[in-house]
Amino acid sequence: MNIFESYLKEIINLIKQNQNKLDLNDINDFKGIVLEIPPSNIKSDLSTNISMVLARLNKLDPNKLALKIKNLIKENITDFKLVEIAGPGFINLHLSDKALINIINNIFYEDKNFGSLKTSKNYNIEFVSANPTGPMHVGHCRGAIFGDVLSNLLKFNGNKVTKEYYINDYGGQIKNFVKSVFLRIREIKYKEKFVNEKDLYPGEYIKEIAKKVLAKSKLKFNTLEENYDYLTKESLNYSMELIKSDLFKLGISHNSFISEKSIVDSNTVTKAIDRLKKTKHVEDGYLDPPKGEEKKNWKKTKRLIFKSILFGDDANRALQKNDGSWTYFANDLAYHFNKVSRKYDKLINILGADHTGYVKRIEGAVQALSENKTSLECKVCQLVKLFKNGSPFKMSKRAGEFISVSDLLGEVDKDSIRFMMLNRSHDVELDFDFAKVLEKSKENPVYYVQYCHARIQSIFRTINFKDEKKIQIKKNEISFNQYEKEIIKKIFEWPKIIKISSYKYEPHRIPFYLYELTTLFHSYWSKGNEDEKFKFIQKGKVSDNILVIIQLILIVLKNGMGILNVSLPHKM
Repeated sequence: MNIFESYLKEIINLIKQNQNKLDLNDINDFKGIVLEIPPSNIKSDLSTNISMVLARLNKLDPNKLALKIKNLIKENITDFKLVEIAGPGFINLHLSDKALINIINNIFYEDKNFGSLKTSKNYNIEFVSANPTGPMHVGHCRGAIFGDVLSNLLKFNGNKVTKEYYINDYGGQIKNFVKSVFLRIREIKYKEKFVNEKDLYPGEYIKEIAKKVLAKSKLKFNTLEENYDYLTKESLNYSMELIKSDLFKLGISHNSFISEKSIVDSNTVTKAIDRLKKTKHVEDGYLDPPKGEEKKNWKKTKRLIFKSILFGDDANRALQKNDGSWTYFANDLAYHFNKVSRKYDKLINILGADHTGYVKRIEGAVQALSENKTSLECKVCQLVKLFKNGSPFKMSKRAGEFISVSDLLGEVDKDSIRFMMLNRSHDVELDFDFAKVLEKSKENPVYYVQYCHARIQSIFRTINFKDEKKIQIKKNEISFNQYEKEIIKKIFEWPKIIKISSYKYEPHRIPFYLYELTTLFHSYWSKGNEDEKFKFIQKGKVSDNILVIIQLILIVLKNGMGILNVSLPHKM
């Protein structure tokens, strides 16, 4: 139940029906009109700027128009016991006790579905897609959690979501990876020294993969060539096991894995290019040298080019290398052609910070391949900076030249990582401070939210109340004090948070909101330390209004933390 949308719709319909009475000529444009919770210093439940917007469009006095709209609302919408005009024409609305109780009972009825948009689209969300050449690093971690929580959010709304991992198991990096494993096998089996050549993978995890291959196989591994296919298959399997294990520890699992090699082997690249030829989005042409590349060193070669400039890219993109083989972009284009063929309503890619320049061309490719029937939206997650004791966290010895997810999980728990990785919008850099996430204070958002749940459970234990018990307000005489009303009004905002988070693909709004809600709870709890009458538990009992408040909070906490996949402990 989104009371903001329902009441605003009711008010707008009322104005449309009384256009002449209000002296309105232009009522076609309701953009910029909002109904929202006013600032805490304004003691009303809701506030709208509708008279100010319509007055400007119709060249009327906003206060005079506000007076007319106020009278209309008072006469026709019984849910408001008081309607006031404030400032330059704001209309402030006070809910009647009966309306307030009806809204609360509706929330209790909706329970697990409270806030859900109840939509039914089919999404494909591709995230992580780390090269299967080693463990996941922290850069992957942020995108992984963002993609997982976004998937959970869209599923909460009733949508079907395919969580997809694209395995980059084709190309030069795979050859170097397999060679690294082979050399480690030679080191273990024949005591040959591992020489770290350029582009090889020196991390200790390569030794672990080599040991697993040796334990399973009786091959002699005399040469790389004669063992290449076997080594490739086994090494990639073990590497993906490592990645899947890290993801599982973070609470993440995918239900679709697509191999780049399978895309190439199935001739999908040619099929995709044939489609683009029909729509005239490719051409034979020449490219200018890349930035930083001197023209004298650049061999101008005629090749197949995707006309990505038509889609806002700053240059057209090569689909072929100088030797005529397909580029990585051509393979990626084919993969997205595969996605388009699976008939999703919406494609979403979660990318790392180094892929910013890649967005326009791949979004354009999907437009061209689907003939504008399917859209792709890319979300780029910026870098994560780790700090410990005021200093940057050192690189992993096990993984090599980066900080692995295993390193992170060795320092803090899954819940803290998931919550804090969403502590800022995905498009800005994130500072992850180990000291903060280990604090048991308000400064640690995940602790503060979880502690709210633990406190509520302690109340239930004291009064022997089962939190799964359904309650309904039957007494119309129940009343709430100012602190309780502030919490209730915050609860009302939950559907709005879900809607904007879903439409903008911005799940970070959820932990922000949960922190704000639980801060109101803790603040109210603390009033009992100042004044006995505000103590939640009085002579072993809690009042009906307190019971209502904490039950409302529980509904939102369970739904919100369920989307985040962060636990709600009963004791802390």
